[in-house]
Amino acid sequence: MKMKILVAFLLAAVPLFAQSETQWILEQSTLSYHMSHPMHEVDGISHEAKGKGICQAGQCNFLIAVPVKSFGTGDANRDLHMLETTRGAQFPMVIVRAQFPSDETTASTVYADLQVQFAGQTAHYSHVPFQRVTKNGEERITGTIPSTCSDFKIVRPSFLSVPIKNEIPVRVDMFWKKM
Repeated sequence: MKMKILVAFLLAAVPLFAQSETQWILEQSTLSYHMSHPMHEVDGISHEAKGKGICQAGQCNFLIAVPVKSFGTGDANRDLHMLETTRGAQFPMVIVRAQFPSDETTASTVYADLQVQFAGQTAHYSHVPFQRVTKNGEERITGTIPSTCSDFKIVRPSFLSVPIKNEIPVRVDMFWKKM
């Protein structure tokens, strides 16, 4: 009887251990947001994102975090106002959770479902396309998150009584390496 239980356990456990698992770490990144106003265009850029990912059982889950204060536009006054507007002192990190099916082929486009936490709010974006290029053991992922001020309940800053556009797309350029 004990032998049958042991055999049943081993038969059930072997497929669990046989599943391949791939872990990833973010090696390098450039994240930039774009703000548009009739009088001017502004880009804020950060290179300080950190991230890890795991792919197993046909599913990939990635976590990326970047300090809000690390985004710079080249204008200290504007950057300080951005921190105030986005409640950066209270919510100092932008956190992105990405989920997509693992694809054993070398598909050049990956479609991810995203959960973005920013300014004390959480927004969801479905089926966001990212371009993937594999070179020298690294995966380069590029794309744009179609975020808006209203997604995060941010009151749009104004210049000469005219608010910025609602759209604040975030451009992503990341290099991932297997751990």
